[in-house]
Amino acid sequence: MQFVKPKKSLGQHFLKDNNIANKIVESLDQNSKNVLEIGPGTGILTRFLIKKKYNLKLVEIDNESVLFLINQLGIDENMIIENDFLKLDLQKVFGGNNFSIIGNFPYNISSQIVFKILEYRTMVSEMCGMFQYEVAERICESEGTKKYGILSVLTQAFFDVELLFEVSNHLFIPPPKVNSAVILLKRKQVINLDCDEKLFFKIVKLSFQQRRKTIRNSLKKINLSNNLREDSIFDNRPEQLSVNQFVKLTKLVQGDLKM
Repeated sequence: MQFVKPKKSLGQHFLKDNNIANKIVESLDQNSKNVLEIGPGTGILTRFLIKKKYNLKLVEIDNESVLFLINQLGIDENMIIENDFLKLDLQKVFGGNNFSIIGNFPYNISSQIVFKILEYRTMVSEMCGMFQYEVAERICESEGTKKYGILSVLTQAFFDVELLFEVSNHLFIPPPKVNSAVILLKRKQVINLDCDEKLFFKIVKLSFQQRRKTIRNSLKKINLSNNLREDSIFDNRPEQLSVNQFVKLTKLVQGDLKM
């Protein structure tokens, strides 16, 4: 039998527990039509996914894994996209239709995967994935803590987030040095924010780049009127603002810039 050697350069840690794999797959909305699995590796999730009636596509950058999926699992090569997910035009995968994402994500690009999902948020209806536990915590964190940051605000602006369960490191080959967690994102019914979304992203990122400073100081690069800067919302540090307060801040800035 052919085996796949986990590659450190690709951040590969293969899950070996079938119960956990099945639990992840069952966490997806069973009514989903199109599903994209990121980094199937040796196919532990794929084995359960192909039993469903999904229109399934697999994106895998590792040729050794691709050959394993075809030769050992009998996966139709037309289901496999041999490419880097981060370089993939997601518009083309399912013809612009809505789809779900699932995967045991490589930890070295897991944050970038979330940002890509946000970029294609009008098409990605849900995501169930394995993350390094600390990253999972950051995505799901509420305001008022040090873990709350850019990933928390931007993800929660468009998705309902839930940390489903923790996964011990001994359930992987090779075992990572950290524990993991599976999180579920479900796109909100109304995903158009009541503000300029491009400006919203800019303000959130600028604010957390200097998270120890007040919003007044961290947004100095934006040419705002002295009058607006006196608003009490600018007295806060970024971690003190909820998603809705960041939307409010964006609307204030938006109105000021139009004057």
